[in-house]
Amino acid sequence: MILVTGATGNVGRALVDRLLAAGRPVRALTRDPRRAVLPDGVEVMPLHPDEPVFEGATKLFLYVQAANADLLAAARRAGVRHVVFLSAGYVKEDADDSNPLRITHDNAERAIRDSGLAWTFLRPHAFALNALQWAGQIRAGDTVRGVHPGAMSAPIHEDDIAAVAEHALLDVGHEGAAHILTGPAATSNADQITGIGRALGRDLEYVEVPPERAAAELFPHLPPHLLQFLLKSWEAAVGATPEITDTVEKITGTPARTFEQWARDHAEAFRN
Repeated sequence: MILVTGATGNVGRALVDRLLAAGRPVRALTRDPRRAVLPDGVEVMPLHPDEPVFEGATKLFLYVQAANADLLAAARRAGVRHVVFLSAGYVKEDADDSNPLRITHDNAERAIRDSGLAWTFLRPHAFALNALQWAGQIRAGDTVRGVHPGAMSAPIHEDDIAAVAEHALLDVGHEGAAHILTGPAATSNADQITGIGRALGRDLEYVEVPPERAAAELFPHLPPHLLQFLLKSWEAAVGATPEITDTVEKITGTPARTFEQWARDHAEAFRN
């Protein structure tokens, strides 16, 4: 039995599908099992650090909101031996301590190391899914307003992350490894909009919004400290060369998918 937290999320759901296709029994741990829409054959239980939810399981896929000492201790007592944790690419020894997201993931990694469980950390950089922030504008018209059109990244398809997670759970040799995951090529914010347009058969235009106006116009729901950090990160990425790894291909045997492939796979999300 393999336990999957975050099973209704993007990476978790893709992982569930992969494990079912591989013939592995899956138990999804979710905060509200009544609302979980998952394939037949998936056992759904509430995400709670009591031992019955871990019964019969030896492997656990964990996302950051579920990574706490109580859950890890209960998992170990019940017989779980290996945790594959969805961390983040900015967790590095020389990383900026002012990054609130880095601190959250770093604390979770530390708790997992201290738990006594074998572990594998998946550290993806930019998710291609982040492009869904533009979906509303693209459904409404052909102009997309955003900050820093030249900000560069190597976005990764969520199913490529799930594919690496599947191998980390099912294959030997991943214990104690921290896998840095990226897409296969660098692309700018403006190029991503062009790629989405090609997937839709439309000509889309990226129009730059000054960062000082971004908070009210584009990100009204983000906490100010997090928005300021993100704006600084995007500014630093303008014209920069992002880290690119071939980890996906090395582990799965299949090259990581391009951003344009991701855009084709998610074209419906951008249509009216």
